[in-house]
Amino acid sequence: MIQESPLSTVGIEDQKKSEKPVVPLAAATVRFCGDSGDGMQLAGTQFANTSALVGNDLVTFPDFPAEIRAPRGTKAGVSGFQVHFASHPVFTPGDQLQALVAMNPAALATNLQDLTPGGILIVDVDSFGERDLQMAGYKSNPLEDGSLSKFQLYPVEMTKLTRLAVRDFGLSTKEADRCRNFFAMGLVYWLYDRPLEPTLNYIVEKFGRRPAVAEANRRALMAGYNYGMTTEALQTRYSVGPAKLPPGTYRSVTGNQALALGLVAASKLSGCTLFYSGYPITPASDILHELSRLKNFGVRTFQAEDEIAALCSAIGASFGGAMAVSASSGPGMSLKSESLGLAVMVELPLILIDVQRAGPSTGMPTKPEQADLLFVLFGRHGECPVPVLAPRSPADCFQIVLEAWQIAVRYMTPVVILSDAYLANGSEPWRIPSAKSLPKIDVRHPSPQERDGPFMPYQRDENLARPWALPGTPGLMHRIGGLEKEDVTGNVSYDPDNHQRMVRLRAEKVARIAQDLPPQTVEGPDSGELLVIGWGSTYGAIATAVRQLWEYGESVAHCHLRYLNPLPKDLGHIISRYRRIVVPEMNEGQLVRLIRSQFLVDAKPVNKTAGKPFTVGELVSTFRSLLEEN
Repeated sequence: MIQESPLSTVGIEDQKKSEKPVVPLAAATVRFCGDSGDGMQLAGTQFANTSALVGNDLVTFPDFPAEIRAPRGTKAGVSGFQVHFASHPVFTPGDQLQALVAMNPAALATNLQDLTPGGILIVDVDSFGERDLQMAGYKSNPLEDGSLSKFQLYPVEMTKLTRLAVRDFGLSTKEADRCRNFFAMGLVYWLYDRPLEPTLNYIVEKFGRRPAVAEANRRALMAGYNYGMTTEALQTRYSVGPAKLPPGTYRSVTGNQALALGLVAASKLSGCTLFYSGYPITPASDILHELSRLKNFGVRTFQAEDEIAALCSAIGASFGGAMAVSASSGPGMSLKSESLGLAVMVELPLILIDVQRAGPSTGMPTKPEQADLLFVLFGRHGECPVPVLAPRSPADCFQIVLEAWQIAVRYMTPVVILSDAYLANGSEPWRIPSAKSLPKIDVRHPSPQERDGPFMPYQRDENLARPWALPGTPGLMHRIGGLEKEDVTGNVSYDPDNHQRMVRLRAEKVARIAQDLPPQTVEGPDSGELLVIGWGSTYGAIATAVRQLWEYGESVAHCHLRYLNPLPKDLGHIISRYRRIVVPEMNEGQLVRLIRSQFLVDAKPVNKTAGKPFTVGELVSTFRSLLEEN
């Protein structure tokens, strides 16, 4: 018979009766950090999911080490997960932390700079041995030398207490220590008045087939919670109430999950079988993982032997009438460039997703960047235009896919979606739309009955789109390929006048997409001193910074571009209404080059390539400086 540990005997109902005062907060930012094997991503994800279930608005920022398995205890192997949760709408994972949980000295050293003075610092004191300190670069123990005096420091014997909580299950020391993340979770759940039930249910679902492991994790979670209740060190806990969000059914979703769900929805709305081909690459791989779980929706996934085969197989699937999709990141996009040119030449609809990461070459595989914009616009030989779209948040990745597929089939063209590592791995609440609210995507395949004379595979409609004829359809035999085609007939042609005509037709087809785009939205005054133009994942930081400046009465507006090729047709008129233009990007100035060249304005760049997103404070300071110059 298993005996209960003295640290895990309090029931859930008793936990709700803590006599320690609860201080209400409008928002809080918490980060779990430790070695890559310490389960910090799981701890952060469970804390975020629980916060979403109690009604908070939230944004998360997972931070992975770039190395698959860096030496344990080193700075290179530190993994973190940040959650910004609030009783009001939030757009960023937060600039500074109110609470930091550090499982070892390396985690403390690499994350302490983000903890606000007076913030809560919880550390596993058992991991601060002499060798651990040396590997993290400490010459003395920061828990004892007074260097942490400006924080609320709580050294907790997490390793010891976790082992004590799970000692009855026959686990090895290594297995017992894997439960430390649940102890840390339980303590932070108590600190921020989070319910335990969602994580207890998760433990049963995840580890139910291994009862000893499931019970050990449950004990560790309860032990951490009860430690918060009973220790004299922690005398205050905090509560963040639910946010007033639009009514509906919500779930927490990452950008990659939203892309996968959007792809399935688009395939159903268009009546096309979804074929996804990809080669494993960080941070795009999770799209393939998510879709492989959705075979009940008729999804077909193919893990190709390389990036070239991945996109070429998608082109073949599109030729056969499927909704063809491939995804990659920077290095893979380089390999796909020739195949993307083939997709442009044969004028078939498909979606190519680029989940950008820090480069060049292998770069920093787990860190975000926005440096592929000029590459996807111009990084192919010949005149090879493609439409380019960019989502602004993890949840927005769902909607962007529907729009991309609508453009692809209406104009018979490949479409590139520019996501990035920040969107791919970050999460936020997503209001699940009803199926009836989603627009139908019309797909037409010509039939023999429509034919009046020989079939012409490059006969264009009002959108300059050629017909999407399915192979095997009687009377619609045709050929496609990478060689230049004769206008209308599709025969191979080397005629110089025909080539120039076809080049301009393909360019005009993409340019005409601008006529279908909705008016560009601007948040803030219709005219004034400063217009901030952004794109992609910078939306949250820009939107928050602009809203802060509004509180000070500043004349600043925010224009966030969803469509990067073609640009919105009214963008030039919008730009003309403001004295100064500034363009923040996580690159060295790519969109700003396009704005300057197309609209002949002296747009100012704000650039960051640190492998981290902009903070709100950085942007507020920059925008204020520009306003003061005015």
